[in-house]
Amino acid sequence: MFFGEFGYRIDEKGRIPLPPRFRAQLKDGLVLTPGVENCITAYALSEWTRIAESLNSSSSVTSSKLRQLNRAMFSSAFHINIDGQGRISLPVQLREHAAINEEVVIVGANNYIEFWNREAWENEKVISREQMWQIVESLEGNKGT
Repeated sequence: MFFGEFGYRIDEKGRIPLPPRFRAQLKDGLVLTPGVENCITAYALSEWTRIAESLNSSSSVTSSKLRQLNRAMFSSAFHINIDGQGRISLPVQLREHAAINEEVVIVGANNYIEFWNREAWENEKVISREQMWQIVESLEGNKGT
């Protein structure tokens, strides 16, 4: 499980350190993808493999929709390894997608991690916190309580 919020600066080679508490879970590498909310989403390699396997076994998605989803997810994904100093390189395409320049906020989000432009993260954090109670109530309503 990933949780917490960590601010870092990107070095001249596009590298950032990963929070030390995340490194053990990511020792086999991680997969970076463009996030839906203009961030970068990162999965431990084992979690990415689990997602891929669940897509392969999904009978509820039509073949054309599954092909589209696979194209969108896998064509823009990057497998990244952590260097000896606990850093990763953020690919330029993904930095551009998330408008990340000098500062990045790394956010733990349960089974994945997000990388955000600092200003975008501050805005997202406000919106998420304002809507959190509504989201919780809607999820509780789905449990039949």
